[in-house]
Amino acid sequence: MMNCSGSALSTTNYSATTLAGTGAGSCIPLPHLRHSRRISSSPLFQFQLRATSTISCSSSTDKPNLLRRILDSPGVHQGPACFDALSANLVQSAGFPLCFTSGFSISASRLGLPDTGYLSYGEMIDQGKLITQAVDIPVIGDGDNGYGNAMNVKRTVKGFVAAGFAGIILEDQVSPKACGHTQGRKVVSREEAVMRIKAAVDARNESGSDIVIVARTDSRQALSLDEALYRSRAFADAGADVVFIDALASKQEMEAFCQVSPLVPKMANMLEGGGKTPILTPLELEDIGYKIVAYPLSLIGVSIRAMQDSLTAIKGGRIPPPGSMPSFEEIKDILGFNKYYEEEKRYATSTDRLLSKRDSSGSPFSGIWSRTLRIKITGRDGAEKLDLRIPAGFLDGITNIVPALVGVNLKKLLDDATEETGGKVLDFNDRMGDRIQVFLE
Repeated sequence: MMNCSGSALSTTNYSATTLAGTGAGSCIPLPHLRHSRRISSSPLFQFQLRATSTISCSSSTDKPNLLRRILDSPGVHQGPACFDALSANLVQSAGFPLCFTSGFSISASRLGLPDTGYLSYGEMIDQGKLITQAVDIPVIGDGDNGYGNAMNVKRTVKGFVAAGFAGIILEDQVSPKACGHTQGRKVVSREEAVMRIKAAVDARNESGSDIVIVARTDSRQALSLDEALYRSRAFADAGADVVFIDALASKQEMEAFCQVSPLVPKMANMLEGGGKTPILTPLELEDIGYKIVAYPLSLIGVSIRAMQDSLTAIKGGRIPPPGSMPSFEEIKDILGFNKYYEEEKRYATSTDRLLSKRDSSGSPFSGIWSRTLRIKITGRDGAEKLDLRIPAGFLDGITNIVPALVGVNLKKLLDDATEETGGKVLDFNDRMGDRIQVFLE
């Protein structure tokens, strides 16, 4: 598929029907009507998840627009939370239309520390750049509480824009902040919380970006449900694109939330493994009125358990069973080795092509680094003086070990070695009478 400039992109598996006569793989400018979901009834926005066609825009300026198109499309859209470039790439490869970053998971994987405010703005920006550059799908970043007051929020939003995020989640917690489903959370005043969102909107406008602002409140647990509903409505009025109450405690509370500012998309957080919010299916969430849903712990959780199991196996003198991990070939394919090798051919030199030709011809000299060179020296008295095996590609260093081989064209001899000779490359007596033998194994 192609991006807006015509260059090839990898598939994101987020599909659309033909848009106003434009192919689904094209990027077209769409009008943005903030807070109006009525636009979703137009055929222009009848997006569906299909495996047959794709839509993607890869540049950082395109990704917020793509995210807005997702928000304007029917249905609820799932976004597993990643914590590094590899996990983001796996989310994209699995066919999800968007991805979240999880401050909880990034703090765990990058610092090995709990999500209690240790992770800094700079560390999140650094990790975010690696993540957004690895994928074509839009990424919604965890901006915590903006790392300070309204002025800090403005810097945070502009930094997330520069890092390539399509959206940013901003919460109303005090510093240091805490994970939404853990104890001890406190929130700033209602007025300060609203000012943070207004500052975020101003920063978006000043940056010339259309980054999606997700306004989160943690006041449900810190104060009350009524306060959380009030703040959500105020955030929408202040210009937030999506609103989110974390740690709602029942399906009834979730339904009440989705009645607030009904034209503004709602975000759900399905914290796996025992959070405060009920775990509902995507269809249930859609029926309630949610538009996007995050799964914050799935990837980091299964990674932790898989690593623990692997370490237990290794400590017991075993290796992880084949079914518990991809093969080496699968790992290389996931990481893009095969794609790299194909692209590498475009820049091959004449020497590279010659070596490649030898490798494909089945010559004894092919795959030289994977073979072993055996050097054996026997003294005049029959005593063994040296029996050494080294990588066959270490030709240039052999004369340092056996000076008698200076001037010998070993590469030519290796080329000529055949199975009929038993792999013998060289067999002669030096001036001291020692017998020197070289074998290719």
